[in-house]
Amino acid sequence: MGIDIKNLYVNYGGMDVIADLSLTIPEGCFFTLLGPSGCGKTTLLRTIAGFVQAAKGNIYFQSQDVTRLPPHRRNIGMVFQDYALFPDKTVAENVAYGLRARGESGEAMMKKVRHELEHVGLGHVMDRHPAALSGGQRQRVALARAMVIKPQVLLMDEPLSNLDAKLRIQIRETISDLQREANITTVFVTHDQEEALSMSDRIGVMNKGKVEQLGTPKEIYATPRTAYVADFVGAANRINVTVAEANADGTARIMLGDAAILARNTLTGTSRDGILIMRPEDLRLKPRTSAEMQGLMGRVVKRQYLGGKTSYKLALPDETLINVDSHGDDHDGFEIGTDVIATIDPSKAMVIAS
Repeated sequence: MGIDIKNLYVNYGGMDVIADLSLTIPEGCFFTLLGPSGCGKTTLLRTIAGFVQAAKGNIYFQSQDVTRLPPHRRNIGMVFQDYALFPDKTVAENVAYGLRARGESGEAMMKKVRHELEHVGLGHVMDRHPAALSGGQRQRVALARAMVIKPQVLLMDEPLSNLDAKLRIQIRETISDLQREANITTVFVTHDQEEALSMSDRIGVMNKGKVEQLGTPKEIYATPRTAYVADFVGAANRINVTVAEANADGTARIMLGDAAILARNTLTGTSRDGILIMRPEDLRLKPRTSAEMQGLMGRVVKRQYLGGKTSYKLALPDETLINVDSHGDDHDGFEIGTDVIATIDPSKAMVIAS
């Protein structure tokens, strides 16, 4: 079941926190709302769920207008950040809660509960209470409770943020597998770009109550439309520039001191001022021997050895600082104080509007 949001407004205390937002989420899509705290992503999720009332606009599940329906009539499954399990109920009783609310009981109900718990690998803890479970187990109980009712839409509010790094990877794989098996339309809220990129079919990057950019993970990462998206999704280097020459092939020539850089040009009209975007992992370091095309001369001012890569901070001649993530067999070969050249393929650099 797809979701259509049309001209949605949500306000708190007379101020719009979401203003004129329209969005379509295809049926069966794993859709992620990505952004920092305060950007409106959780408010939007809770409005879809019915916990927050829209001031204006409409929300449709398929063709059904659910804007004024209470949460229990929207047939949603909800997974919360803090699990929201009943501490006085067993795992089985927690998972059965939604089924009981729908009038189910007896062995037929328990069969569904056992099946869903087996599905998330917790069939052996049915009689335990939440306090006896690990954080990862509690989150899987919450997921089983949301899925057992066979909802039309699954909503998840930062469900992995309370877990350690290793558990987050395990649980996100469980979520992805269950979502794709059930082919259920899912809206997932997170501030973690790695979660968003690894799990999603489509991502909406939110900023100040609006969707700043909508696209596939690859589109969001490789072709950010704004400096906000480039900076939030992957720590891009951003340098304010003026285009020296706009070419007919869609590239732009930029002068950075004595260095000439070619980059993809997304500026429109006669605009010449923009922001040069370069991902740290797309830059390549070489010892400085001579100036060359696509080469930024710099000096290593900081280095961090991170196992499979070394992260460098370079100071350019005008004291602009850029980050470079170096891979390969000799990725840790440049010491602090070393003069280097950072090169980049023109297809990997991009000029966007400031």
